[in-house]
Amino acid sequence: MTIHFRAPWWAKSPHLQTILPVLTKQPAPPLRRERLELDDGDFLDLDWLGTPQDGTPLVLIIHGLEGSSRSHYASRLLHQCKANGLAAVVHHHRSCSGIANRLARSYHSGDTADIGHTLALIQRRYPKSPILAVGYSLGGNVLSKYLGEQGLDGAPSPVSRAVVVSAPLQLSACAKRLEKGFSRVYQSYLIRQLQAKLAFKVQDATLGPSMPVKHSQISALGTFYDFDDKVTAPLHGFSGVHDYYQRASGLPYLKSIQVPTLVLHAADDPFMTDAVIPAQCELSAAVEYELHSHGGHVGFIEGGSPWKPRFYLERRILDFLRASDAQDDAQDDAQDDSQSSAQQTSNGSRE
Repeated sequence: MTIHFRAPWWAKSPHLQTILPVLTKQPAPPLRRERLELDDGDFLDLDWLGTPQDGTPLVLIIHGLEGSSRSHYASRLLHQCKANGLAAVVHHHRSCSGIANRLARSYHSGDTADIGHTLALIQRRYPKSPILAVGYSLGGNVLSKYLGEQGLDGAPSPVSRAVVVSAPLQLSACAKRLEKGFSRVYQSYLIRQLQAKLAFKVQDATLGPSMPVKHSQISALGTFYDFDDKVTAPLHGFSGVHDYYQRASGLPYLKSIQVPTLVLHAADDPFMTDAVIPAQCELSAAVEYELHSHGGHVGFIEGGSPWKPRFYLERRILDFLRASDAQDDAQDDAQDDSQSSAQQTSNGSRE
């Protein structure tokens, strides 16, 4: 397949590529909320767009850090799924659906168990429907790790095809990148959201005693490195920030992925460094890697105008996810041609 992506002259800046999609986002189409209760007493919220019919595919969308079905990238993909007659569901990480989760723990970049719960639900309910998964940023790292774990276990994956967009596949390097230059603006914006959620739990009479920090310490957690060391790691069973970054990073899992997977990065992504770019030996034969010079973080504006940008992502994602349908159609056509040729040969021999 020939890849066609080029940032327009007015969108060469990685920061414009990253910020403009947020400023020009459209509301998501009408969605149906479902709550998935978990064995640990917590819950996951799923937002559904339609339902798959007669074994038709279902697109699973996994958002990034502090994202949701309202995020610009999720909203655009949902609209495109609707336009193409595809059912979809957004998996919300704990506490990201607009409602605080019940436990002291939250979500993190390596938490594959929760998407496992969502996938199990989908499989039980729609056993004949192929699951096409898309993970953005943190959600892309989680998806990469999940698919790699499935490959290592040798278990059949519930996911048929997958796309990973702008994933921080090497967490330590990405955390350090966000402490430099203009990238600190993104870090500050996201950290404030995490601090607000943390403060709510710390002040909760039930959850407060289980939290690893006191309210007076929250304002000092100004970087991802500090937040992950003092909060994320201890809350989720890691010995410290280095243990968390090492065990949760998705990069080492790419070589174990067994289902067709597209990984997309932009070289100018202000959340990343070259450390996220895999070497060929770090990719399994099932992984297609696509690196573009421009695109920012989950941007990839390819045209339009600053007031109404046009995006590459949805076109590329759906082309890749639907490639299996095209291959199946081609195989069916080839089989029909073969049978037709055999029939003509048989008729000729009778003549």
